[in-house]
Amino acid sequence: MTLHVVPSFARIGEENAFAVLARATELQRQGKDIINLGIGQPDFATPEHIVEAAVKALRDGHHGYTPANGILPLREAVAADLHKRYSVEVSPESVMIVPGGKVTMFMAILMFGEPGAEIMYPDPGFPIYRSMIEYTGATPIPVPIREENGFAFSAEETLALITPKTRLLIVNSPANPTGGVTPKSEVDKLVAGLANFPDVAVMSDEIYDQMVYDGESHVCLLSYPEIRDRLILLNGWSKTYAMTGWRLGYSVWPKPLYDNARKLAVNSHSCVNAPAQWAGLAALTGPQDAVPAMVAEFDRRRQAVVKGLNGLPNVSCAVPKGAFYAFPNVSRTGWKAKKLASALLEDAGIATIGGPDFGVHGEGYIRLSYANSLENIEKALERMQAFLADAKAA
Repeated sequence: MTLHVVPSFARIGEENAFAVLARATELQRQGKDIINLGIGQPDFATPEHIVEAAVKALRDGHHGYTPANGILPLREAVAADLHKRYSVEVSPESVMIVPGGKVTMFMAILMFGEPGAEIMYPDPGFPIYRSMIEYTGATPIPVPIREENGFAFSAEETLALITPKTRLLIVNSPANPTGGVTPKSEVDKLVAGLANFPDVAVMSDEIYDQMVYDGESHVCLLSYPEIRDRLILLNGWSKTYAMTGWRLGYSVWPKPLYDNARKLAVNSHSCVNAPAQWAGLAALTGPQDAVPAMVAEFDRRRQAVVKGLNGLPNVSCAVPKGAFYAFPNVSRTGWKAKKLASALLEDAGIATIGGPDFGVHGEGYIRLSYANSLENIEKALERMQAFLADAKAA
């Protein structure tokens, strides 16, 4: 028997961080000591008041379906939170509650991707962008994210890549995998230039918006009224509130696209589970002290990671200004990035991700997540030092 699935499935990629996690777990089962700097997941517990809100919701009988776009109190809280933090007016009727951040990518790319269309995405960048673009049959156009720009995107370079076939531009700041934060001056230039391309939609992935360092400020694209009618904002609870496993995200849609997103929700996941939504409400409206405390701890680790990486032979690391990733340049070690990441896992017991897993411009780099304890990070850096001093490049 031969089952014929549609050819587009052959074009779907993966997020290799999960493959590395699986291999690291297998090595641990074999008794090996593995330090995981691969997965992009806060190592903190979800704050207790958020957990209790979910438990209370279950006990209060919130066991059924909710509206496909999310419960109104949560959509109102998202709008209020965005107004509080960025002084922007957002209607709860433009907010969609979704099961995680990827759903917004999936929806936006499905809406605009088809053979003959072009979709632009950051490279190196989150691998699901390109995977979904290729699945739709659209042509993926990588926007280079360069170390010499501090891993911020270049407005000039981005605008120069727009063609009559461009349907959607994806931007991400603070960025995965580089930790780059694009300054307001560059965002201003991008928005000004987009006036010449009124038919290009924008999806802004701002999932790390509260994780910035060294006095940097996050620039929310909702702050630009001139693109609000074509802007899709992606955000959520996973990183900010250490809620990765809750699968809870949100997006803000322009009016012409909102009903398309709602219909996709109805046809795919129906709704987000009810207790998670009440937990999300508690996260936004309850005590916020856990958020700066986590960010302060990430900052301590960031400084240790950067100092340690820059002390390794033939390795240099630009200072990440956001998220919880470092993206060191390993090109002078003589190793290809993915081979180095594999050898570090198998031979040194350190899980990292090779730069090419994030795009064609990722060669020469590896990604380290510093969402792990300072003790483990320092131990990993010692192992890397020993490994690079002894091992020959493959």
